Amino acid sequence: MIRAGIVGGTGYTGVELLRLLSAHPHAEAVLVTSRTEAGRAVCERFPNLRGRVDLTYTAPDPAALADCDVVFFATPHGTAMEMAPALLEADVRVIDLSADFRLTDPAEWERWYGMPHTAPDLLPAAVYGLPELYRERIRTARLVANPGCYPTAVVLGLLPLLESGVVAPAGVIADAKSGVSGAGLKAQAGLLLGETSDNFKAYAVSGHRHLPEIRQCLAAVAGAPVPLTFIPHLVPMIRGIHATLYARLTAPGTDLQALFEARYRDEPFVDVLPAGSHPETRSVRGGNACRIAVHRPAGEDTVVVLAVIDNLVKGAAGQAVQNMNLLFGLDEGSGLDAVALLP
Repeated sequence: MIRAGIVGGTGYTGVELLRLLSAHPHAEAVLVTSRTEAGRAVCERFPNLRGRVDLTYTAPDPAALADCDVVFFATPHGTAMEMAPALLEADVRVIDLSADFRLTDPAEWERWYGMPHTAPDLLPAAVYGLPELYRERIRTARLVANPGCYPTAVVLGLLPLLESGVVAPAGVIADAKSGVSGAGLKAQAGLLLGETSDNFKAYAVSGHRHLPEIRQCLAAVAGAPVPLTFIPHLVPMIRGIHATLYARLTAPGTDLQALFEARYRDEPFVDVLPAGSHPETRSVRGGNACRIAVHRPAGEDTVVVLAVIDNLVKGAAGQAVQNMNLLFGLDEGSGLDAVALLP
């Protein structure tokens, strides 16, 4: 049984990791840390885990964490980079759900996150944890940078188009909407029910922290920079991301449906819907799937891709478990076979 530790187990991604690991046939959470909740039973904070997770929060202890096989960081940025080096020295696999190891350029990281990167020597060793793109590299990784939620939806939606070179890299637009859980579990006036209910707004139009991550990934796929325009929006729901993606087709004879079906035919967690479909966020709620539909409105040269994920599962904890499965040679879908919740 794989012994998993979770650093920062009091937020939404932390509890999602606990939920998924509680049903995993080959892994179990043996340690969950929290500086503020040390000594409190996990199920007191998250009653959905009562009878499934018999753990108490503990203060972070490097020696105890070093006794795990894998450690997940479900922490704000800045924490994993401080603690990961010692864990890697102890031969512990690290999966970081924060942004600390997603960007390859430490100067670019500092620009977007406002602090110096304290472990830049680890950046070349970090593998970006998008299995649909880097599966073989993930299998042999020691440090996995789990992708952000917006990047997961956007990159999976654009991947077949840019890989095949059938769209122009310039002018690509990602118009994405997220539920409020994407902002994390924190007290903030703009996330109150009275502020988000019956409301719909864009935010971070001048530049979202996920933008350099998306551009970095798309450039690696296209072999050249992709000057993406990315606009996130907040919608009045708890879970889910819907990304509407636009690109200009340069190969008008392309069978787009066939292209997407062929690219994702063997991907266990990407579901290409039949032509003419419109994926819904509720169809992935609680599950690790990304559902995609591709359109060509009026037969013109604009390609529209619709991609939906649960931001806390395929966009965070579920993808982290998927990466853990790859790291330890397990079936990729182990512990991730739950059907989405509907309604």
